[in-house]
Amino acid sequence: MFAFLWIASLLGIVLLMYMRYEASLNRLVRHRFLLNEYPAGEEPCTFFFISDIHRRKIDPGLVEEATGKARFAVIGGDLLEKGVPLSRTEENLRLLKRIGPVFFVWGNNDYEADGEALAAVFARTGVRTLRNAADFVCVNGKKRIALIGVDDLTTENENLDEALQSVQPDDLRILISHNPKMIHQLHEWDDIDVMLSGHTHGGQIRILGLSRYRRGGVRKARNVIHLISNGYGTTLVPLRLCAKPEAHLITIESNRRPS
Repeated sequence: MFAFLWIASLLGIVLLMYMRYEASLNRLVRHRFLLNEYPAGEEPCTFFFISDIHRRKIDPGLVEEATGKARFAVIGGDLLEKGVPLSRTEENLRLLKRIGPVFFVWGNNDYEADGEALAAVFARTGVRTLRNAADFVCVNGKKRIALIGVDDLTTENENLDEALQSVQPDDLRILISHNPKMIHQLHEWDDIDVMLSGHTHGGQIRILGLSRYRRGGVRKARNVIHLISNGYGTTLVPLRLCAKPEAHLITIESNRRPS
């Protein structure tokens, strides 16, 4: 019996060490999305997407891997949570600014921070916040990519109609919603091309491959390319199992040949 308990304890320690190791990984997952709406013959547009940073410090090597390839960076919510020093958050944002302009969409845990203090950090770092609003980047000086951010569903303050007010019919539309359940509120006439989400952490700890949430990945739903990220950080415990952390390098381009 003593030997069994000793072996079980040793295996438990090894498992915890592995889960801590998995939670500390730095993976940059690459995606290529082909869209009819993207101008044929134009250079592809590549950008960086990260969500659910929580308590982690972003690894400089991860940012370096995207720098020079991505035109801008998008944070898909849960930049931080209660108890995270704002100095760490500001350090993460300044690191992401090496990539280019940074856009931020609110997640549920972001509301645990001091709102005024966080707004001051955004002002100092030049981060653009998208709360039921859109901002734009240009493909070729004419065609615009609309980055459309909605507030987190947990707050029940999401308003896609408000976010779309400044978006024109011929704009390519990328919707950023921290909570992936926003997909169920989309209508055909919203004309969303790509949706980016986080929140679920891919289940974070999957026992025998099972969890409350599915692993992250790319799926087609309601004619929308929907990326749900495993996220970069952790919540409650700094552990992961079978749901490796990730950030994303996303390239969008035309699936049409130039005429």
